[in-house]
Amino acid sequence: MKAVVLKAYGDVDALAVQDMPEPKVGPGEVKVRVTAASINPVDWKIRRGDLKSVMPVRFPTILGRDVSGEVIEVGTGVEAFEPGDRVMGLVNAGYAETVVAPTEAWAKVPENLDLRDAAALPLVTLTGVQLIEEVVQPGQGQTLLITGALGAVGRAAVFAAKARGVKIWVGVRSSQVAEARKLGVEGVVALDDLSDVEKLPTLDAVADTVGGMALTRVLDRVKHGGIVGSAVGEPKGAKEKGLTVRTFFSHTDGRRLAQLGESVAKGDLVIPISKTFPMTEAKDAQKLAEKGGVGKVLLVN
Repeated sequence: MKAVVLKAYGDVDALAVQDMPEPKVGPGEVKVRVTAASINPVDWKIRRGDLKSVMPVRFPTILGRDVSGEVIEVGTGVEAFEPGDRVMGLVNAGYAETVVAPTEAWAKVPENLDLRDAAALPLVTLTGVQLIEEVVQPGQGQTLLITGALGAVGRAAVFAAKARGVKIWVGVRSSQVAEARKLGVEGVVALDDLSDVEKLPTLDAVADTVGGMALTRVLDRVKHGGIVGSAVGEPKGAKEKGLTVRTFFSHTDGRRLAQLGESVAKGDLVIPISKTFPMTEAKDAQKLAEKGGVGKVLLVN
């Protein structure tokens, strides 16, 4: 099969399209012909070597954590899927023509959801929802700040927090404040404006999707013992301020992913897609996605 392969740590020139062995399906696994794969920050962080201390790779390796496509084969013991099913999944080695992953990684794509667009959903929606439901776990009536709320992970976190009856504040850049008000939340704060940050109410918790100074600036607004949950690593200075810090890596959950797909199909959850590229143009696609400030970028076979 053809795949986009990372040959060494480096810039996008370390990526190449080449033939790779087609994966074989084993017991409890599902093999899918990939329609589209999406690009996520973890992809270029692995490519650059940013994560080699925690996520080392053996070269050549295929990047890509989420895909959509059609089931072409199932392993023994698989009953939830059959050839021909339209699916999306949180996988490894997604920048390819075919991919194999355990059955729990997959969810069926709703009939009224474009199969290509479904590739944008698995990693970001599960990360945002798990950040709220499993990590921060805010209670009804509590005041929560979600950073990076206009990003795909942030939008999913807002969606999950609304379902819990939380008072939601969202943190974005000054240039994004008007757009963020469309999220229908309690309040919006410009994280790059210190005077605006000072207007925040006392927070019970923060769900962080961006890290860096954007998070550091709001730590003083969190009550003592409050929770800081992060999808991007442990924040500096939070524990020293008496806050409870929780970090995590997203995990497969086919049942929840299927529910999120239905929410997207209904329009209750929106994950914007910026641009699609042929799989062979992965270099240009990663360049665009890495600049930030855009919706999801997809690779299409």
